[in-house]
Amino acid sequence: MVESWVNSAERIGSDLHLELIGPGGRRAALIRALREAVRSGRLAPGARLPPYRSLAADLGVARNTVADAYAELVAEGWLTARQGSGTRVAERAEPLRPAARVPKKAPSRAHGPRHDLTQGTPDVSAFPRTAWLASYRRALQQAPSEVFGPGDPAGRPELREALTEYLARARGVRTEPGRIVICSGFAHALRLLFGGGVLRGPLAVEAYGLGFHRQVLAAAGVRTVPLPLDEHGALIDRLERERAVLLTPAHQFPTGGPLHPTRRAAVIDWARARDGLVLEDDYDGEFRYDRKPVGAVQGLDPERVIHIGSVSKSLSPAVRLGWMVLPERYVEAVLAAKGEREAWASVLDQLSLADFIASGSYDRHVRRMRQRYRGRRDRLVAALAEHAPHIEATGIAAGLHAVLRLPPGTEASAVKAAAWQGIALDGLAAFRHPETDMPVGDGLVVGYATPSEHAYGSALEALCGALPPP
Repeated sequence: MVESWVNSAERIGSDLHLELIGPGGRRAALIRALREAVRSGRLAPGARLPPYRSLAADLGVARNTVADAYAELVAEGWLTARQGSGTRVAERAEPLRPAARVPKKAPSRAHGPRHDLTQGTPDVSAFPRTAWLASYRRALQQAPSEVFGPGDPAGRPELREALTEYLARARGVRTEPGRIVICSGFAHALRLLFGGGVLRGPLAVEAYGLGFHRQVLAAAGVRTVPLPLDEHGALIDRLERERAVLLTPAHQFPTGGPLHPTRRAAVIDWARARDGLVLEDDYDGEFRYDRKPVGAVQGLDPERVIHIGSVSKSLSPAVRLGWMVLPERYVEAVLAAKGEREAWASVLDQLSLADFIASGSYDRHVRRMRQRYRGRRDRLVAALAEHAPHIEATGIAAGLHAVLRLPPGTEASAVKAAAWQGIALDGLAAFRHPETDMPVGDGLVVGYATPSEHAYGSALEALCGALPPP
């Protein structure tokens, strides 16, 4: 019979499993098991062992058996025993490690960039900890017992109701709670829609966009077809045989600017005529500075648009929550793709976000961050005007990044120069669809939201030093 010690109320450290097997009785088996635990590293040097009584009770052996085993291992140098300190693994009792697998000297770690000006991340130091904690506490105190069971794949009704009100008020979305499905973010939404078999390709996408999203689609077997762009957004009249199109109409990523009103109407006309579908990535829809809010395309025809949003930029990417506002005919298919239980989005986080929205804290946070990011944008424009007046910043009426237009042929060298200055950023070419030959000129995509307030000034100084001369 194999007996084991799995846990002890008085032991300190990680759980340890001891198997009393082999010849010689329980005392010999215990000694062998403890030696092996030390050799393998499961009992680290300095780790405290449980008292005789606790271990004897856990293993179902006599206290003298444990005391004798400890005493022998102390004599052998495996353990140490000191009054008031208990029995511990000797500091010199190093576990055996194969030399070929573990190097004697750990490799040095590479240092990251001094200035992070990549796009897509908010100022994480501005996360509203106090307000979020208050919402979390209220949500936890008011939560019904069912919350702590398996989650509904549609998402908590409290959050879907809060989103229905908020999206209608702030983004012009027309929906109801039963047509909202909670997910963990935009990429998760794509995986559910295409990887789950709800939609099929080919999918038209903007000629410049996030490569990560194209990778998600490619992994689901979806071919993406690049749609050309100009200063008014995607060229809707270039849609051909595709039955679905993915757009960033509130603020085209990365070139900037909203989809022109005539093209917003045109894409709805196209969807109605072709029985097509528009996937609306509500990228940066809440952060506008020099123009009126641009409502969601979904409001023009809720049965032809899947509206997808998240809090990754408005709040934090650490809060893994997003949503899909679906045409009625897709709700059941998306829920089937998601499964019978919520496996992605924490129910407690959903309740916290619901309270955060309903209490007005989300609106206050967005307004505060809108003001902060507008100040960041203005400081970037002022720095360019002073130190690099030949460089134009575009796409700056909204969003969390700007595109710095460069002289032809200088983008690659500017990205390298930025790296030498310790700056992390991307060139426009990094976002080009591999199958498009549409030029948009040379440029740097500069995210001005990521650095903390105290680090932003030095980041701008380094950036201006990396820009090409006139």
